[in-house]
Parts: sequence; C-alpha cells; structure tokens
Amino acid sequence: MTIELLTELVTKSTGLNARGVENTIALLQEGATIPFISRYRKEATGGMDEVQIAQISLAVERLEETEKRKATIITAIEGQDKMTDELRQRIDQTWDATELEDIYLPYKQKRRTRAQVAREAGLEPMANIIQSQKGQPIHQIAERYINADKGIDTVDKVLQGAKDIIAERVSEHERSRNAVRGFFRRGATIVSRLVKGKEEEGQKFRDYFDWSEPLHRCTSHRLLAMRRGEDEGILRLSITIDDEQAVSKVAHYFVHGRGEASTIVEEAVQDGYKRLLLPSIETEFAALSKQRADEEAIRIFVRNLEQLLMSSPLGQKRVLAIDPGFRTGCKVVCLSSEGALLHNEAIFPHPPRAERIKAMRTIMNLVEAYKIEAISIGNGTAGRETEDFVNHLDLPDGVEVYVVSEDGASIYSASKLAREEFPDHDVTVRGAVSIGRRLMDPLAELVKIDPSSIGVGQYQKDVNQAELKRSLDQTVVNCVNRVGVNVNTASKYLLTYVSGLGPALAQNIVNYRDEHGGFKSRRELMKVPRMGAKAFEMCSGFFRVEGSDQPLDNSAVHPERYALVEQMAKDLGCTVEQLLKDKALREQIDIQRYVSDEVGLPTLNDIMAELDKPGRDPRTPLQAFAFDPTVHEPADLRPGQVLPGIVTNITNFGAFVDIGVHTKGLVHVSQLANRFVKDPTEVVSLHQQVMVKVLDVDLDRDRISLSMKL
Repeated sequence: MTIELLTELVTKSTGLNARGVENTIALLQEGATIPFISRYRKEATGGMDEVQIAQISLAVERLEETEKRKATIITAIEGQDKMTDELRQRIDQTWDATELEDIYLPYKQKRRTRAQVAREAGLEPMANIIQSQKGQPIHQIAERYINADKGIDTVDKVLQGAKDIIAERVSEHERSRNAVRGFFRRGATIVSRLVKGKEEEGQKFRDYFDWSEPLHRCTSHRLLAMRRGEDEGILRLSITIDDEQAVSKVAHYFVHGRGEASTIVEEAVQDGYKRLLLPSIETEFAALSKQRADEEAIRIFVRNLEQLLMSSPLGQKRVLAIDPGFRTGCKVVCLSSEGALLHNEAIFPHPPRAERIKAMRTIMNLVEAYKIEAISIGNGTAGRETEDFVNHLDLPDGVEVYVVSEDGASIYSASKLAREEFPDHDVTVRGAVSIGRRLMDPLAELVKIDPSSIGVGQYQKDVNQAELKRSLDQTVVNCVNRVGVNVNTASKYLLTYVSGLGPALAQNIVNYRDEHGGFKSRRELMKVPRMGAKAFEMCSGFFRVEGSDQPLDNSAVHPERYALVEQMAKDLGCTVEQLLKDKALREQIDIQRYVSDEVGLPTLNDIMAELDKPGRDPRTPLQAFAFDPTVHEPADLRPGQVLPGIVTNITNFGAFVDIGVHTKGLVHVSQLANRFVKDPTEVVSLHQQVMVKVLDVDLDRDRISLSMKL
C-alpha cells in the first residue's frame, strides 16, 4: 500500500491534518517511536501529541490487516473460479471491514447448511424459477425435481429445499443486511433477564434481573456489567428490533407480485430473516456494542493509569515503609534515598499481641539510626490503625507521614522481578519495599506491575485483553518518556520503557553501568553493545546524566540540537553552562534567528523552556494528607458528615474516594458539582485531595454514597 493511499485513508478515518498524517506515517515507517515523534518532530507532525500519533499508528496497522484480509479473500474466490472484474474492483475499492465481509459472504466456505444440502440435491434451478416469480406453475415444475435417492421424494420437500436456498440468499444479500443494520442502529433495545433459578447467587446483578433500554444509550459500565452477568450464567441478554418492519423492508427486495411463487418467496424471506439474517446481525451488533464498551472502559483505564503514573513523587529521601497487618504484624523496612533496602524487621503494634510500646521504641530507633525523612504506610488491612499508631509517636521535626496505595504490591512481591531484586527476602519484605518506593517515585515502581492489577479501571477483566494491554503499555511508555529517566539509577524494568529500547538493550545498559561504574555522558551510551545509531537517536533525549561535562546531558534537549544551543551561547559570548544559569542571558535570545528548514518554532520553544528548567520533573510536588482521626470504619459514618478524602478511581459514572474506612465511597457523577457534569474528569483527577459529604451508608451491601456538593 502506498503512503499516499495510507495518508488518504488515515486522514479520512481520524480527521487529523493530512500533511501531519503523511509525515507521521513516514516517520513510523522509518522506525521512529511515538514518544520521539511527539517530542522531537513537532514541525513534521504539526504538534500532534502521543495520543494522536498512536491513533495514526493503530489506523495504519488496521489498514494493513485489512489489506492482508483482502488478499486472502481474493485467493479464496479465485480458487472457486468465481472472480470477475467487477467483483475484484469492489474488493479493491473497499476498506470497510464489514462491507468486505459482506462481499465475501456468498463465496465463504460454510459448514453444511440446509441450503447446501438442497443444492447438492439439484434444487438450485428450482429456487431460481421460484425467485423469478414469472407466474409459472410452481407445483407442476417441482415434480420434475423429485429425487428419492437424495431424500427429496415429495413436492413439499422440493419446495422446502428451494426455500432454504432462497432463505440463505436473503441472509447474504448486502442490501438486506444493511437494511437490518439500519434498524439496529436506529432502534435496537438491549434486554437483560434473570436466568431461572439464579436469583440467590446473582444478587450482585440484581439491577439487571429485568432490564431494557435503547442500545445506543447503554453506557459502557452497564453493558459490561450485563455481559459479565451473562458470562457467569446469571443473566440472559438479547438485542431486539421491530421485526415486522425489518421483515417488510427485506421482503421489498425479494417479493414481486402476489402469485404462488411470490407467496413462497415471502415465506423464504420470513425464514431467512428469523433463522439466519437476524441472528447474524444481532451477533454483529452485540460484538460492536461490546467493542465500543471496551473502548470506553479502556479509555477510562488509560486516563486513570496516566494520572496514577504521573502522581507526585517524594523524591530521593530516606524512607521508612510499613506494610500493615494485625495477626502477622507490620513489616517495616528502611530505604536509602536511592531506594536500596537497608534494614527490615516486624513489629506488632496492634492486637492480638500486646507489644505496642516495644513497636513504638523500634520505630523511633530506626528513624534516628537511618536518619529517616519520611514514613510510608500501606493503605490495606490495618492501614488506618497503623497510621494512628505512627501519628502518636513523637517524631522528629520534618518527618512526614504518608499513606500510599497497596494495589498491586502483592503482585509485585511474588513476581520474578521481585525475586531477582531481593532473592534473600520473602514477599512481606518485598511488599514493604514497594510501598516505600511508591512514595519516592510512583512511576519507577508502578512500571514493575501489570497495569491491570493496579486497580484504577472499571471491568478491566471483561474487556478485550489484547487491546487493553496495547493501550496500557503505550500509556506507560508515554509517561516514562515524558518524565525522563536517570540512566545511572533506573532499574532494568524502567529502562525497557524508554523510547527505542527493549529488554535486551535495557539489560545491556545495566551490564555496562555495573561494569564501568555508571555513564559519564549521553555519548557513552554508544559504547553499549547493540546500541546502534537509530536506537541512540530514539532514546538519548529521554535519558538524564547528572554530573556530565556536557550540561545539556541532564536536560530534555536532544543531542541532535546541542550544536544549536552552543551556537546560541556563542552568539551571546558565553558558555552553555552560563546560559543555563543566567536567565538574563536567555532573555536576550531571539529564537526567530535560529529558525531553519530543519528547526522550527515548536522545537525552539521546547529548547528555551528546557534551558529555563533543565531536567525538570513535569509531576507536581507531593502534598501531605491526613484522614479524619475520628473515622475508622463504615459504622463510624453518619449522613451529613464532611470528611477529607483522596480520589482513588474514576469511572464514567463517578469517582471513588478513600475516606479512611477501607471501603471506598462513590461520588456519583450527579454529585460531583453544583452543575451538570458529563465527564467526571472535568472535576476530579486521580489522587486529588477532596472534601466530601456522607449521603448514605449501606452496611449490608458495603456501599458508601458521597457528595462533593458541600
């Protein structure tokens, strides 16, 4: 497929600028990565972001898949000696997957259908005669097609076989299929009913025991909930339309007149519609609605994951982390400012063991011995109790206490990666280390965990897993490269997400780093085995090298633009280092002087922003937070209470807020603000600190309703 055709088709499907689309496709075909294109090729793309570039990449991938499907279909039809110039032209011209399959449907090899049996019995000519509806004596003609050897020993069986053939033609007729699709698009209703005898075990789906609504209004979360109920055998779903109108429309294409043959054709239309066409289109729309629900759920998951990965980091400080617990105690670890494990032990500050005073002494001693600057507490079982315990300690000034999410920590602690990092420690130690590191740098720690285990989506186990993984992986890549990576401290796993790298090159970087005591400059990356010029071009701008002789190595300025910055410094009669330190010098730069065929204003503006704050972290500073000390469990809540909380998950029907009682409360979208809110992200973001009012507490169903309308 030519780049011109790709550009035309992708531009049409995405609505993006044609020139930007063409340049982006060319860059992708040259091996450029999405983060690299987004950051360093803005002139070529017209300033497209990672999402738009990923959209183009996916569109190209799907068009290439369609092209392969076309080749398969052409080969199959040619193998039947049924290919015509007109048919080939239709296949060549269509890029719509549904239309392509409709074209192929009459030629597609099927299981042995009733129509196929009738054809094998020689009844296709009889079907043609009936379908022509020319007023011929149908029953008399039918007698000629009796074939006892084939099981066709009566006129009725002849006519039934002919009707079976016509019914299949009805179901494969493109205009009929499109007509029925029109009825589904305009007026389909999704219906959910309880499977008899499943009421007791299906209580979590009770909202859908007797439910119906227009399909086009069914939200992603409701559809996925019903589909899950269907998968678990609790619900039975169907999609219905006005069958009478649909059959009448289809009959319009086939029934001509009122004679004997027309009556038989009408019966065949009814049969073909009910037995073949309707189930086929219903299945198609069930899949289509599921696909749209998946896309919406994945979009929400991606948005939440991005916000989670871009959470505020504490930075390189010495941290004491606690993985809370009652019966087994709390696992305590002390970490260096680089996240290295220095010490671990267990304490028992909660019942059933009465060792609270000993636990208090232990924490105070560890804080002093390891010069702890912050304490990180997991928010799981015993989290609030452990927070209260720590807050009652007489901690040195400046030691802040933070509660962090444990979601996915157990997944990491039992993983191969955790075993490689801490082969001599058990899962409890690894989990506590993860809790501490999440406070220091959420991004660096969370990339080690399967995103679907982090708990920031809705129905993530029910959506298309391949599409989910692709979207989440790309989101991780985007976030890692947006923040940048210290080449001398990043874990192997974090390095794999850097633009242009993968597991092999990441491991080679770690090996080189271990062998040579770290990298002194970006240029030294070229000495890493298998680091070619293209890989260096893709990755180097996203690496940070502290202490390099080249000050730009600790910035987001790409090495390909070092000469440009050096020219700016030369024109001002100073060094690059002086330019970075002196704002007055930078203000003298007229960037218009440096516009060229290769470098435009978008790149120059990025360079100037980077010179102002080289290597800046785009994440916001971390803020301390504390739950209401009088509230520990749902039974402590009363309607009307106003409490502090943290947004832990966002869906398209509202936001879940942690108010410190283990059960997350829901702020329905209608309760997010004193105005209409279509999208919850207009009002809240993940990990945002909010004040909420308790509306209702359902202890039996473990549900808490909250409001931000204070």
